[in-house]
Amino acid sequence: MGRFRCLVLVLALGLVAAACGSDGEEATDSSNTTESSSADDASGDSESDADSSSESEGDETVDAEDAVELEDSIVILCTVAEEWCEAQTAAFAETTGIDAQYQRLSTGEAIARLEAEGDDPSFDVWFGGPSLGPATASAGGYIDPYVSPNAAEIPDDLQSGDGTWTGIYVGALGFCSNAEFLEELGVEPPTSYEDLLDPGLVDNIAMADQRTSGTAATAAANLVALLGSEDAALEYLGQLDENIFQYTRSGSAPGRMAAQGEVAAAIIFSHDCVAFEEETGVDLHVTFPAEGTGFEVGQVSIIANAANPNAARAFVDWALTAEAQEVGATVRAFQIPSNPAAAVPEQAVSLDDVVLAPGYSPQLAEDLRGGDFPERFANEVRGGAEAPE
Repeated sequence: MGRFRCLVLVLALGLVAAACGSDGEEATDSSNTTESSSADDASGDSESDADSSSESEGDETVDAEDAVELEDSIVILCTVAEEWCEAQTAAFAETTGIDAQYQRLSTGEAIARLEAEGDDPSFDVWFGGPSLGPATASAGGYIDPYVSPNAAEIPDDLQSGDGTWTGIYVGALGFCSNAEFLEELGVEPPTSYEDLLDPGLVDNIAMADQRTSGTAATAAANLVALLGSEDAALEYLGQLDENIFQYTRSGSAPGRMAAQGEVAAAIIFSHDCVAFEEETGVDLHVTFPAEGTGFEVGQVSIIANAANPNAARAFVDWALTAEAQEVGATVRAFQIPSNPAAAVPEQAVSLDDVVLAPGYSPQLAEDLRGGDFPERFANEVRGGAEAPE
């Protein structure tokens, strides 16, 4: 497993040491418990009610518990499952007394939104989704670098190094299959990218679109690492297109489709598949490509020109704590926390069985997302079709 396994060992050792020592909706208020639609159906706009225009002062630390020094509201750009967005927002509001709202967007949507809003963003902080999101947005000046004092607790491999983003979780890419559906088709759960080309899976696979999803960018980087070039990856995706039933806007939506019996298999992050199985009771199988897989580092970062920069810093400080990172598991978010002191969910996929694709790195996914790969995918694989809405 190489570098990725070393990373997991670092996290595990941190836990031992701690034990011995002791694809969007309108901005949603943290007190709103109305059930939301699936992430793939999210759409709309959001604005912060705060009118503060105070600027960040270097890397000065803001105490999240001293709310009198902070703005009284914050708007969170959230790129994890809707339930997690709601729970994390509510927990921050309860901890700090700050009126917190969120809007759920996929990585691609988030980048497009930041570009469209420019110097007048609706959001203060970005929570979740792969690090390629803020890494891409930073190139346009849409991220305000911030190194939290709590970043000292996070392994170096899970940080950008310059404050662009800091890791909050790790998750491995995999295949999510509906066992009953596959049995009807007479097809075994896929354990390689070659298996996904099985003629028995024609119109029975779902995956996210390269233009809208960080999960899709991770899959693309996985293929480039395995096949050696972008051309080879696009050629493979062209073959796989024969078996694709639907391309989705968000990365997790294909897993829900598998759980609902709309498709037999999906390409998603493995923790999402485990969550859907728990939620629905459907027999979903998580498998990984034997050739090697990719992984994401979920992140937290600050939006440039935020209306509430001090509250944004306080949110980042809090999001890196073990307490904050244990919120996810309460709503079936089974990623591995980045803080070694945080408890790893029992349902987390064991990474001992995951082989990392040689040459894969989150940076490769960032490079693909920021280059012409999404447009080439649109033209060479999708034949010019519009991105999913």
